[in-house]
Amino acid sequence: MTSELASMLYALASGLTWGTGDFSGGLASRHTPVLIVVTLSQSIGILCLLGVIALSSEPLPPWRDLLFGSGAGLAGVIGLTAFYQGLARHPMGLVAPVAAAISAMLPVLVSFALEGLPAAPQMLGLALAIVAIWIISQSGGMTAIQRRQFQFKLPVIAGLGFASFFILIDQVSQGTVFWPLVAARCTTLALLASIILGKRQWQLPPRRRFPVIIMAGVFDTAGNALFALAANVGRLDMAAVLASLYPATTVLLAWFILKERLNGKQWIGVMAALVAVLLMAL
Repeated sequence: MTSELASMLYALASGLTWGTGDFSGGLASRHTPVLIVVTLSQSIGILCLLGVIALSSEPLPPWRDLLFGSGAGLAGVIGLTAFYQGLARHPMGLVAPVAAAISAMLPVLVSFALEGLPAAPQMLGLALAIVAIWIISQSGGMTAIQRRQFQFKLPVIAGLGFASFFILIDQVSQGTVFWPLVAARCTTLALLASIILGKRQWQLPPRRRFPVIIMAGVFDTAGNALFALAANVGRLDMAAVLASLYPATTVLLAWFILKERLNGKQWIGVMAALVAVLLMAL
């Protein structure tokens, strides 16, 4: 298996797990304060990462990699908190496309500047994938009032946070995956703890809310690790765009579980995404 193909598979798996994690986190945030959901899910994530490190025996990397990991964690938690707040306040089909499009396009521009342009089929695949991301993550059945009341601030912040995570985690040394993510989680938890203590808002949710919060933590962490692997062995633009297909998972779960309707355009988006993946694999 070539490194390019491995990177694509890691990135696609990252999008699948991130989409599941975002759906779980958004669902949990409808009943539990966002800061509590993010703090608990991030705590679960760091336990998962430490377990993986113990099994893989990954050596401690240079401080440079840990600093990039910390920066990525700070950007990621800002994006994740804004995303969960957006999902809790607005329909998923309005929040997801804005955040996903921004999180895909910025790493593409950075990758073009640092790594040069990819071949023509890959360029076409990248463009088609970004269009597919926008189409897939939109949903019908929303009223004109919902659209007028929709505010772009939260999904834009989410997209910028996710894009910064992609760019920063791509800067770690090749072969280093899990320790920078631990540094990211430690930074995240320190920030969240200071905010919660300052607001004096800490209160554990009821036990029945924990399963979906645990799912959010496990899947979000798995998505981070898979993206780090994708960026480690391949191009940033390919990894970021394929991972940003996560709204497909989110809206499909919303359709299946929450009965949010999928429209014909979204199915066109799914087909466009499949064609884009094939083009990028050439």
